Formats: sequence, C-alpha cells, structure tokens
Amino acid sequence: MDTVAAKKISTSALAKKLGLTGKELFQKMESAGWITRADNSWSLTESGKSKGGEYTTHPKYGTYICWPDVLVMDDSGSSSNSSSRADTSSKPLTSSAIGQRLELSAQKVNAIFSELGWVDKALKGWHVTPQGKALGGLQREDYRTGVPFVCWPEDILGNKALVLSLKEVHGDLSQAIGLDDASSETQSFRDQFPATLRTTDGHMVRSKAEMLIDNWLYMAEIVHAYERKLPIEEEMYCDFYIPTGKVYIEYWGYENDARYLERKKQKLALYKKYGFKLIELNDDDVKNLDDVLPRMLLKHGVQTY
Repeated sequence: MDTVAAKKISTSALAKKLGLTGKELFQKMESAGWITRADNSWSLTESGKSKGGEYTTHPKYGTYICWPDVLVMDDSGSSSNSSSRADTSSKPLTSSAIGQRLELSAQKVNAIFSELGWVDKALKGWHVTPQGKALGGLQREDYRTGVPFVCWPEDILGNKALVLSLKEVHGDLSQAIGLDDASSETQSFRDQFPATLRTTDGHMVRSKAEMLIDNWLYMAEIVHAYERKLPIEEEMYCDFYIPTGKVYIEYWGYENDARYLERKKQKLALYKKYGFKLIELNDDDVKNLDDVLPRMLLKHGVQTY
C-alpha cells in the first residue's frame, strides 16, 4: 500500500498504534532525520516528507504534523542526508541508555561527561560542548518540556578518557596507586621533577609556584584537580583543571630547560588542536595571583570571592 495515499494520523496517534510513548516516537523521528526542532515546534524535513509526513491544521489544536497510519518506525530509520558521525553507527544513546550499559544513573553519566568537558549544565538539562560535538554528541530537546539533552554514538563507550574516568569512579586500584599507562616521556619528566611539596589541600606538587597556585585556588574555594589527564587520546596531563568553566591552567617554569620547552610546545599544540580553555601563568603572574587569576578566571565564567 502506498504510504503517501494512506490515511493520515497525528504523531501521538501513530505512537499509540506502534506501542510507543509520544516522546519516544518524536525522538526516533528526530534521530532518523524526519523532523527537526526549531522555535519550540517541530518541522518536517525533506526526508520526513518522503515518508509521507505532511502538515495539517485543526481548528482546536492548530497546525501539526501527520503521518500515514501504515507507517512503521524502527531503529534503523536514519536520514541519508546527514553526514554526522553518529548517524553512521547505531542508534544514538541517551545518558539514560548509557547509564543502563554502565550500571550508573543518568545523572552520574552526565556528571562524568561534564567533568570531561563534553557537556555543560543548562538551567535545566545539558548542552553539548565543542569537544562533545567532536566526539559525535548530538544536541536534542525534549519535545514536551523543551529541556535540552545530548545523545551519543555507540563508540563513545570505548573512549579512552571515559574508560579512565569510569575506573576512577569505581575505585580501580590501578588508578589509585598510579599504575597507569603513562608514556616513558611523561614518566621521565615526573622522575626529573618529583612532587615533593604538599599544598594546603593535600596535593603533592613539583614546585613552589605550583604550591602557591594550588593554595590560592583552595583558599578561593575553587574546586580543582592537579595533574588531571586531558580527555584526549594523546598522553597529556595538565597542571590544574577547574571543572567549573572547564578551564585548564598551565604554569610555565624551567624556561632554560630544552626538554621542558619542547614539552611546552607540544602541550600548547594539543590545547589548540582540541580548543580547550587555557590560562597560562609565568613567574611574574605567580607573584601577583590576587590580581591576575580572578581576571583570567572570570573570562571563562569562573567567579572568585
């Protein structure tokens, strides 16, 4: 039977016929590229029109999209016009679906993704960041509430940074005692500049300047990590990471050391490659942290005092 010539019914009626909730069917159709969300309403795409979708107007309910009552919506339906990385794999996964795979709540999944810099907290819901988009994250919106959320390709579950974060969340002892896969170059640097100075909050750092920066952040009540591995495939650790604002801080010392300067060059290239927010500090900045850091942090949405 020709689906275009078939009787047309509303999306809600079609959902009921297919045994789905209206929310589930709208999300399936959006993922398939048949409809798109704009200005708090749904619009038909050319792909949706090819499936028999069309607009109809009701005196009571206004204008809405209707579909052939014989239409079948399955998980394999996807838009052939999309070049998105996620569309070339299986059905995009919500945080709830990922949580089911990992035995975590959706809230915990979003918290991990936020710490990795892949999503930002909205007033309600979540927004995908440029780093998240680069990994295939797709911005979506609940069609009823308007709350934003993000869907992810199947291969996000194998992302190296995510796997490492999950080990930390689950208390993997290999992470706790430092038996990681750090490169020989990274380990050589750590051996050359051992962390022997304890900060106010208990971090062990490698220089007096790092101790002053760490203490300043702690006294300003800014949550921060020291030597956090960046969420990228390359082996790279930052000096400091501030989850609020997704900001990295690098203190550049040892300017007379050739190996250190080469490492600095490589790190800056990676920060630029991935578009990470970076604050760079030198010795003069460290002497004036009260003046320098509040101004630099505010540019990235981190308020102090």
